Amino acid sequence: MVVQSIERKGEERGILPVPAARALWQTPRMLSPRFLTGILAATLAQGTHGATATELPNFVVIFTDDQGYADVGCYGATEFETPNLDRLAREGMRFTDFHVSQAVCSASRASLLTGCYAERVGIQGALNAQSRIGLHPDEETIAEILAARGYRSGIFGKWHLGHHEPFLPLQHGFDEFAGLPYSNDMWPVGYDGRSQRGTEEQKSFYPELKYYEGNAPVDVIADLADQDTLTTRATRRAVEFLEQHHSRPFFLYVPHSMPHVPLGVSDRFRGKSPQGLYGDVMMEIDWSVGEILDALERCGVADDTLVVFTSDNGPWLNFGNHAGSASPLREGKGNMWEGGCRVPCIMRWPATIPAGSTCHQLAATMDLLPTFAALAGASLPAHTIDGVNLVPLLKGQVDVRPRESLAYYYNAELVAVRRGPWKLMFPHHYRSYAGVEPGRDGLPGPYSRGQSELSLFHLERDVGEKTDVLSDHPEVVAELQQLGEMFRTDLGDRRTKRTGKDTRGVGRLPPLRDPVVDHLAVGKSVRLSRPPSPRYQGLGAKTLSDGKLASEDFHDPGWLGFEGEDVDIVIDLGESVPLREVRASFLQDQRSWIFLPAGLQVAVSIDGDHYRTVHRSSQIAQHSPAQVTDEVSFPVSGIARFVRVRVIGVKQCPDWHPGKGGKAWVFVDEIQLFEQS
Repeated sequence: MVVQSIERKGEERGILPVPAARALWQTPRMLSPRFLTGILAATLAQGTHGATATELPNFVVIFTDDQGYADVGCYGATEFETPNLDRLAREGMRFTDFHVSQAVCSASRASLLTGCYAERVGIQGALNAQSRIGLHPDEETIAEILAARGYRSGIFGKWHLGHHEPFLPLQHGFDEFAGLPYSNDMWPVGYDGRSQRGTEEQKSFYPELKYYEGNAPVDVIADLADQDTLTTRATRRAVEFLEQHHSRPFFLYVPHSMPHVPLGVSDRFRGKSPQGLYGDVMMEIDWSVGEILDALERCGVADDTLVVFTSDNGPWLNFGNHAGSASPLREGKGNMWEGGCRVPCIMRWPATIPAGSTCHQLAATMDLLPTFAALAGASLPAHTIDGVNLVPLLKGQVDVRPRESLAYYYNAELVAVRRGPWKLMFPHHYRSYAGVEPGRDGLPGPYSRGQSELSLFHLERDVGEKTDVLSDHPEVVAELQQLGEMFRTDLGDRRTKRTGKDTRGVGRLPPLRDPVVDHLAVGKSVRLSRPPSPRYQGLGAKTLSDGKLASEDFHDPGWLGFEGEDVDIVIDLGESVPLREVRASFLQDQRSWIFLPAGLQVAVSIDGDHYRTVHRSSQIAQHSPAQVTDEVSFPVSGIARFVRVRVIGVKQCPDWHPGKGGKAWVFVDEIQLFEQS
């Protein structure tokens, strides 16, 4: 781990102050202080780093979406061919123990570009069209550290680190961007390809899926035929970038939207694979790799370019024949068994990486930033990063172990730790594909709910994680539990309710409503009948009386989330006062299984033992695509010291919801009390 520190820019960690946000919207990137610093550094580079600009290597990263570990010929694919990827492996190095930090889109991409665990930079899950957060402007990406050495950077494909302008690629060091701001299934079209606009279907709330050029949308991906063009578009732009900029150092990032569902493939490859559409898509991605390799050859820079091919996480297995294979690994996308987070990785750099070599050492996508920095003579970010330098491995020193350990996080929960071949799984629930029938032909199947107990696996002997050897190695268990405590102290852990000592927040847009409110209950004691979910616990009960309103984003720490439960909230004002009104705020985001309460009861008391009910209401959950905050108000008359608000949740997702039968969430914010005038 690279351990360095610097004070966070801005008024508060993780918060984008309004003036800063406004400046980001109004100031062109090329005039930013960091960019100007980069130009100056590049000018001085020859004298300070040893390598001249003409000696600097180029970097190409090709990053697929939801590709399985076994979805390349040299990793075991049998029903489709990947000749260009196999050629890349013959001419370079194949990694067998290469990992992403989390088996989910945005978190994985944040780690690749920043060299950090997703927990350190605050990005969790998969951001969507309603998200008002993104990668913080203070985070330094691969593109930004290379800019200081005079590199030009382009990204062509899927971004998924915030779709609002302050968070888009041009504000994070890239000079060019063309592609989608988030996943290709975040659109108002069903899995059957039919539009859901104007319907009551769950995807009807999505806006049009826009295709961006720079900071502005220039096209719309409206139907499955448009999805068929995505791989070709990214490839064409990548090749054009190489042809235009090969005379100077460059960083080319090609994060393909495929093979994420809905699958799309051009007519050139449709029907070519015995596997079906998924195989067709993989064959087209392989063609894309070949086009990029050929362009490097034509431009005369193949020998000077480090090419990296890998994936953001494992396969989305409940899509059946529209998903890949993680064989021989366990599970897939959405959990941290090896099938979710261990991915194929091939690197080629002629004359440096031994051709036809295989590396069995532990490595991760977050190691790319320090590796590229070392090769380019670039300075590392001043704040803490988690990546390690892989250059010794690339030079064939396969017995060297740059990375000794790995933390397996998912949604801010530490679910496992790794040191050498040993992986210790902590008790946790996870989304599973075991024991259920997957979907077919683009339609998803259900998930099951997995439960892991404390268990130990030796991954060199048991890569499929089938045999728990916990009882045989107590000394290894004790060592790994201590390692887990180190990660919890540094990065936090929602399961044990730990806050990391060295984490940095996400970037946030200014709130849509005034976040500050003044009322009688501010700073007063709040008691809950049950704790909120560790995933959405804010600052605990006091979150409901801190005088601040949460935003429309359920990731906002101003919300307390309760899963499948009712909750009683009791506020003690400290003395009896004449009340006139009670207000409470709730969130609705049905796409995320968050519903408005099914019922509310408000009662008041003078002594805290005997309560008088002053309001009672109920409602049936109605389908609504809107993501809204709902502030409800109840008139109150009489003198009281204690106010009890009973929030009755929907508990289970209704029959019309895609999560039918699953636990529904209720999210609660500030409870406001007002005195009679």
